[in-house]
Amino acid sequence: MIGLPGPLGYLVVSMGVSVAILLILIVYGNTLSLGEDDQFHLSKVEEEMASEQGEILTKMKRLKQVIIVFAVLSGVLFLASATTWVWIGLTTS
Repeated sequence: MIGLPGPLGYLVVSMGVSVAILLILIVYGNTLSLGEDDQFHLSKVEEEMASEQGEILTKMKRLKQVIIVFAVLSGVLFLASATTWVWIGLTTS
């Protein structure tokens, strides 16, 4: 481990993994949003493009929920790490 006592080391590592996954999801969401187009499609060919955009919007909506879950998880792990760090500091002094 990185020199941190037992539970604190595990909390910090799991928070790091959670934040890394969160960043990857945000980057993926931004690449999806590049494919989104805010135009109305009227012809037959353009209707197919509109259905593709609908799929992209659906993916983005699901991805938003996953990003929120990982953001909350990262926050909870951060608070748990900080609390454990303070507790270890208070009990070893």
